[in-house]
This record gives sequence, C-alpha cells and structure tokens, in this order.
Amino acid sequence: MNIPDNLKYTKEHEWLKLEDPSLETSKNAYVGITDFAQGELGDIVFVELPNIDDSFDQNDIFGTIEAVKTLADLYIPVSAKIIEVNDKLEDQPELINSDPYNDGWIVKIKINDTSELDCLLDLDAYNKLTS
Repeated sequence: MNIPDNLKYTKEHEWLKLEDPSLETSKNAYVGITDFAQGELGDIVFVELPNIDDSFDQNDIFGTIEAVKTLADLYIPVSAKIIEVNDKLEDQPELINSDPYNDGWIVKIKINDTSELDCLLDLDAYNKLTS
C-alpha cells in the first residue's frame, strides 16, 4: 500500500496536500482519498463533485464516490472553500484507483482555518489506523 509521508490524513481515509508546504501560511491544498480507501472501494465508476465556491465546515460531506458495489461519502478534512475540481474525474473516475495521490486528486481547496490541520493524522498515525 502506498502512503506518502508528505500528506495529512483523516480517519475517514481522505488525504490533504498543501500546495506550498514550505509556507506555514499556505492556505491552498489538494484533497483526495487514500490508496487504502480506493482499494477497499474497488473499481470506482462515478464521482459526485461539489461546485466551485461551495464552502464546507471540517468533516462535512462534500461529495460521493460510487464504486461497482458501494457508495461512499467524501469528508472535507478542514473547513474550506472549493476553488477547483478535478474535471478529469467526470470521464475518468478510475484515475482515483490508478493514481490516488496525483491524477486522482478530487478537489483543490482554500483552507479557512489552518489550525485545523493539527487535527489531521501524520504518516505514522495513519499507518497505525490502517494496520
């Protein structure tokens, strides 16, 4: 299982990657689901994406993923506004299966409160969760 060490994770198996982690004040980030999550879901056939400018509180449902045999909610890791969606997923939802941390990202967000990042899991904590 692939688990990059430069990301933050949630207990619901979403990941968050700061656009510019060298800046402590970086407020833009990408969000997707982990390799573990896509493996558990199986073949993804549809992703319901939010609209640009939609705002969510931490842990709100911001979309859904439909796999062959199940439907799963997507939870926003931190309070944020959607600034971009991965349009490729409309025609190629399987990108989440094949490349969950790069081409399979789901949304780009502007974080409302960077202190909420402290509530997310680091690599070690996420490894313990999935072991």
